[in-house]
Amino acid sequence: MESASDQKEIVIVGGGIIGCTSAYFLTRHPAYDPSKHKITLLEASKIAGGASGKAGGLLALWAYPTNIVLLSYRLHAQLAKEHSGESRWGYRQIHCGQLAAKGRPNETKQTLDGKPSDGQSVSLNKRDGKALGKVIAAGLPKDLNWFAPESVQSYYQMGDPNTTAQVHPYQFTIAMADLAAQKGVKIILGSVTSIDTANGSGVKSVTYEDKATKASRTIPATDVIVSAGPWTQRVYPPAPISGMRAHSVTITPSKPISAYAIFTEIALPPDFGQKNTFLKSKRPHSKTVTPEIYARPNNEAYACGEGDHLVPLPKTTEDVETDLSRCQDIIDYVSSISDELRDGEVTVRQACYLPNVEAASGGPLIGQTGVKGLLLATGHTCWGIQNGPGTGKLISEFVFDGKAKSASIGSLDPRKVL
Repeated sequence: MESASDQKEIVIVGGGIIGCTSAYFLTRHPAYDPSKHKITLLEASKIAGGASGKAGGLLALWAYPTNIVLLSYRLHAQLAKEHSGESRWGYRQIHCGQLAAKGRPNETKQTLDGKPSDGQSVSLNKRDGKALGKVIAAGLPKDLNWFAPESVQSYYQMGDPNTTAQVHPYQFTIAMADLAAQKGVKIILGSVTSIDTANGSGVKSVTYEDKATKASRTIPATDVIVSAGPWTQRVYPPAPISGMRAHSVTITPSKPISAYAIFTEIALPPDFGQKNTFLKSKRPHSKTVTPEIYARPNNEAYACGEGDHLVPLPKTTEDVETDLSRCQDIIDYVSSISDELRDGEVTVRQACYLPNVEAASGGPLIGQTGVKGLLLATGHTCWGIQNGPGTGKLISEFVFDGKAKSASIGSLDPRKVL
């Protein structure tokens, strides 16, 4: 193991949450000395341009893998306390539950800008005694009052503020990058074309194409962390990482909604489907759909649907294709059980790719690769935001201590699948 006093040229590939938290914790490691240790973060398009800027931002002690969840969850709380995360990136503790509901025929009329059109139906549903009786029987908490009583079938609590929290992913990732830059990390926009090794003696440099000038540049490297999410295999071909496309929307509800993350199971009526939306779905609806809905601060709701593999992974995050019909499906589904979402304003329609590990052991992959100085930190699926701080902390230990110290992660060793 090299002494921490040695000169280090650390290169991080990927400016999503894993790359940014790795940069942050490298600069906070006790051995970090900016006069001896140079850290460069290379990002092909923009910081938080992929899933790290478009995810839901759910944090949970019941997430997976269990060997890093507790570490990362605690670090989230510490980071929020140290850097005003409540105001800076929307950190807060929340409730979480599973809601079974019966969808209603959806007649919301949306225009291209996402705003309800003139003549939109307005709910006159009051929470009278009969409606409240249905809600109480279903076990719905009193403050979870933004679902139509006639739709609610049952509710199961998955987590409470002691076990569940949230952040705004884009704001959190940007903050981690900014805080790392303040401590000396250099952020460069450029696509990595090769990781160069020195005849079996480990990494020696990284070559990239500058985004602005298109010029090819090479920078020296003693340590390289590949944290490129679904693009990891493009940078390091042996990595068994694939990408799954996921769509999501954000909605400004017609009135404020309480702080819950809801995993739904919605039974759709046989004739479900809007006739008056600007874009009809190009595919038939399933009988049961499972969108997730996260209430965020500042009266915003995030909703996401199921993933797909219809479109291959593009060159960069800027080239991701959004299927507006899939976004409309999500809007229709959540509108079928909530007047507040149905009558709200759709503000964002988007898509991203989630990184999956194509191996029986699953993921993520965190640690050494067998090539001296080359580390992997990737394959976090839908829990990248939750497990970002823990991963960043562990990567800083691999670089400066030669091994993971904060958690036992032998099961996540990349060498098991490379």
